[in-house]
Amino acid sequence: MSISSSLFSGISGLSTNGNAMSVIGDNIANVNTVAFKSSRTTFQDVLSQSVATASGTSQIGRGTTLSDVSTLFQQGSFESTANATDLAIGGDGFFIVSPVGSDTDYYTRAGQFRFDKDGNFVNPAGYVVNGWQLDNAGNDVGTIQDIVLSTFTSPPEPTAEITTITNLDTSDTSHADSLFNTWDATAAGPIADTSYGYQTAVKIYDSLGNSHDITILYDKLNAASEYNDGSVDLDNSWEYIVTSNPSEDLRADFSGLAEQGILMRGTLTYLSSTGDLTDFSAFTYNGGGNPALPVQWTPATFSTDGYPRCTANFVTGVDQDISVKFGLRSADVTWVGSTSVFDITDGAGADVLPSFIGKEPQAMISTQYASSSTTIYQSQDGYGTGFLENVSVDTDGIMVGHYSNGQILNLYRVGLARFNDSQALSKEGGNLYICTRASGDPITGHPGENGLGRIAPNSLEQSNVDIAAEFVKMIITQRGFQANSRVITTTDAMLQELINLKR
Repeated sequence: MSISSSLFSGISGLSTNGNAMSVIGDNIANVNTVAFKSSRTTFQDVLSQSVATASGTSQIGRGTTLSDVSTLFQQGSFESTANATDLAIGGDGFFIVSPVGSDTDYYTRAGQFRFDKDGNFVNPAGYVVNGWQLDNAGNDVGTIQDIVLSTFTSPPEPTAEITTITNLDTSDTSHADSLFNTWDATAAGPIADTSYGYQTAVKIYDSLGNSHDITILYDKLNAASEYNDGSVDLDNSWEYIVTSNPSEDLRADFSGLAEQGILMRGTLTYLSSTGDLTDFSAFTYNGGGNPALPVQWTPATFSTDGYPRCTANFVTGVDQDISVKFGLRSADVTWVGSTSVFDITDGAGADVLPSFIGKEPQAMISTQYASSSTTIYQSQDGYGTGFLENVSVDTDGIMVGHYSNGQILNLYRVGLARFNDSQALSKEGGNLYICTRASGDPITGHPGENGLGRIAPNSLEQSNVDIAAEFVKMIITQRGFQANSRVITTTDAMLQELINLKR
C-alpha cells in the first residue's frame, strides 16, 4: 500500500506553505520600508508516481514544492519630503551606488541620499551614488563616476560688460565745460555734485571676486565744451565719463594724477524728434604718455558684439576689459571721424566727433525725454566668490548648486540603470540588489531616456506591499497549512488501523 507516501505529500504541503508564510511575513514586515518590492510565491506539483489500475497505468501526485519566489517591481506611491536630495524614480530603473573606494556596483530604488562630510553623495549605508559630471552647458564630462563635490565654492567671474540704460532730462542745462577736466582724483571728493547733471553707479567684480563701484557721470554739452566741433547739436548732446574709485585704479600711468579713476569718456547724441539715443563717441587712454593730454585719448576699441570697451586694472598686473552698453551698437565695429580728443579741440575745425555706421538700436535704449533723469535698467555679468547654499535635482536627474553669489551651476547628472530581466536580480539586503548572470549586464543612461524613468525630487518611493492582498494570502496559506497537517494526522490514523489488524 502507498499510504505512507501521503505522509510525504502532507509534509511537502506543510513545508511549501510554511515558506509561503515566510514570504508573506517578510512582505508585511517591510510595509513601511522605503522602496521595498514585495515578493510572490508560486507552487508546482512534484513528479507523479505511476500505479497500475483496472483501466491501465495511472498517476498519483506526490505533493507540492516551491516553483518560484519572484519580486514584484510595480511602482510604489511617492511620499513628499522636505529634503531636496530625497529622490524617487517614476518608472523603470535603479539608482547605482557603490561603497567608497570600491568598483562593486549595487542597485537600489531607495533614494534617501545626502552629502557626507567628504562631499560624497551617499545613501544611509554610506554607499556613493553614481552619475555623470556636467560642464557649464549641462553636457556630460567623461564616464559615469561617483558623485562627489570636491569644492563647495563658486569661483569669481570678472565683469566683462556693463549695461546702463538711462533717461536724461531734456530740459537740463550744462553744469561744467568739461567733466574730464573737472574730475580731480587728488581732491577729497573727485568731483562736486554741482558739476554734473546726473550719475548712475553699478557694482562690478575683478578677477579675485572683489567688488568695485563704477560710476557714470553725465552732463549736457555747452558751446565751450571740448567736444563742440561746430556741428554738434548742443540741445541734444551730453558728455559722460566712466569712473572708478581713484584709490582702486592701479594703472601705473595714472598713479597720483588728477585723471586717476577715469576709464572712458565721450558723448551721447539723442534724436530730437523721438528722444532715442542715435549716436555716441567713446575715448579711452591709449597708454602713450600723460593721461592729462587730449591726444592720449583715442576712440575705444569695440567688443565682438559692437560695444565700446575700456580697460581697468583693479588687480596688479591684470588688465580687465569692460564693454559699456548704452543701448546702441555698431554693426561694423569701425569708427569714422577724429582719431583723438585733441583732433576735436585743436581749433582747426576740420575734425568732427567720431561716429560709426551700421548703428543698431537694441530693445532697451537710452533716451532723452522731458522727465527727471533716471536709471531705467542696469546690469553687469560678473560675480564674486560664492558658497554653496543648497542643492536641487531636476526631473532629468541634473543636480545644480545654488550659491551665495547668485550663481546656479550644473554639478552632476544622477545615473540610472535597467536590466533585461529585473526578476533575476539578487537581493543583498539594505534595499540593494546586485546583477546576476540571469539578469544580464546593467544598461545605464539618463533619467527619462531609453526606457528609464524620471526623477521625482523631494520624494521617496514607498513600499508596494498591499496589506489587504497579503492578509488574504495569509488566510489561504494558513488554511492550506492546516489542511496538510490534517492529511498527516489522518494518514497516521490509517496506519494505526493497519497495525491494529494483528490484534
